[in-house]
Amino acid sequence: MNAIIWPEHYLPGTTDNYVSNEVVIPGLQAVNVWPHLINTSVWPVYYSNASEIRFRDATGPDLNLGSRFRFTTFGFPVEAEVTEYVPPEKDKPARIAWHGWVEGDADGRLDVHHAWLIEDLPGNRVRILTQESQIGAPARELARTKPNPMLNAHQEWLDGLVAYSAKKTAGRS
Repeated sequence: MNAIIWPEHYLPGTTDNYVSNEVVIPGLQAVNVWPHLINTSVWPVYYSNASEIRFRDATGPDLNLGSRFRFTTFGFPVEAEVTEYVPPEKDKPARIAWHGWVEGDADGRLDVHHAWLIEDLPGNRVRILTQESQIGAPARELARTKPNPMLNAHQEWLDGLVAYSAKKTAGRS
């Protein structure tokens, strides 16, 4: 199976907080899921922890390489820029990643790399992997919190994305 491509500065195990969530789902393909991940206007429909999504250059709601956007998550106003964008192709996984940051002093600054990988598997299955690596005092606080709010929220995002994609795919049949 494929893996996330990490910028060196965000390599898991070297940052203040890291989470990984993954699902393998039958009956969907990467092309069924991809449109609902890159379309930020539907994030709040299936993920309660994303709101106030705005694009810097009014290009949204779809993400593309270089897209600059802002959204609120975990109560933080996150500025973000898409740094990797590879739509699904036959025998190649889809990939999207963004660098996100929350401005602030040494106690409030947060830097993240959030990446997604969506790949078709044999037997009409799709694998969706999302991982995030974080640097900063807020990240250290999140890492100490039990249960880990990042892990649980990203699982909600995955579950919501899958349910939404399955509903939309069934609606086209």
